[in-house]
Amino acid sequence: MSIEVVSPGLCTTVQDWGRYGYQRHGVNVGGAMDALAVQMANMLVGNHRDEAVLELTMKGPTLLFQKDMLIAICGGDLSPTINKKTVKSNRAVWIRSGSILQFSHAKKGCRAYLAVAGGWDVPIVMGSRSTNLRAGFGGLAGRMLQAGDRLEHNPQSSFSLYLAKQLEQKVGDEAFSDTDWFIPASHFAQCQESIVRVIRGDQFDDFTAESRQCFFDQAFQVSPQSDRMGYRLTGSTLALTSPLELISAAVTMGTIQVPPDGQPIILMADRQTIGGYPKIGYVATVDLPIIAQLRPGETMRFQEISLQDAQRALYERERTMNEIQLGIKLTVGWR
Repeated sequence: MSIEVVSPGLCTTVQDWGRYGYQRHGVNVGGAMDALAVQMANMLVGNHRDEAVLELTMKGPTLLFQKDMLIAICGGDLSPTINKKTVKSNRAVWIRSGSILQFSHAKKGCRAYLAVAGGWDVPIVMGSRSTNLRAGFGGLAGRMLQAGDRLEHNPQSSFSLYLAKQLEQKVGDEAFSDTDWFIPASHFAQCQESIVRVIRGDQFDDFTAESRQCFFDQAFQVSPQSDRMGYRLTGSTLALTSPLELISAAVTMGTIQVPPDGQPIILMADRQTIGGYPKIGYVATVDLPIIAQLRPGETMRFQEISLQDAQRALYERERTMNEIQLGIKLTVGWR
């Protein structure tokens, strides 16, 4: 096996981009909360961008590596160390067999992602390796990792083997070696400003003028009752002009619903497939990673964006991702 779980952390699961095409059967998409960090981590080790990774939430695990491996850690800062020596994020790392990778509590952000060359080898269920915790399937036995669990990785790409060989040659007597190059933090979700761009929802005009103004002018705080299903927010109470009876309709990640108490809920990766609360807005896909990295007690402000501008921002990010992927190959000397 590749690794053994010494201690599992708070909530460590196997995730990829999620399982699409089954919402009509009541199966949610799931997948990683911060898809941007997942893609970056996978690119750094030569994987396809949607390979399965470990999602670490708030407090990370301790892992014993039982073979030499090429890894990358992206996303939130959970203070990773290898044999008690600090290891940097956002770069490729070659780790020697017998070494221990340990994470602590989150210092910045909420979730980190651990990618391994080849991706984690767990069964594919309905087109995805992601863990569905509520339904109890996918990932490793449909649950969070536990002490004593063992995980293996899939076969590595030729690029991964090439990069691993480069790092192995410079490791010397150390437990690990990493690349001198890295992906700058500016390319990841930045939570300091916590400005989240939002497209007006289907029922936006059904809220009072004061509520519509407060939605964009006032800050909202992430409630401790937030999880992978949804982020509950506290702040100004949002009120409708008159009661509404809505037929439940399909929802997506980033849908902002307002229940009767007037406090918004942002639906996240493990959301239900349909919802009947009024929808005041939709978080632009490009900004979903910002929310995924916010911790309970932290705040965000909403900023309006048009659908066209949201699409343009997502296109620009995808273009940047392609440039980064090409840059990694050129830097390594891969042809």
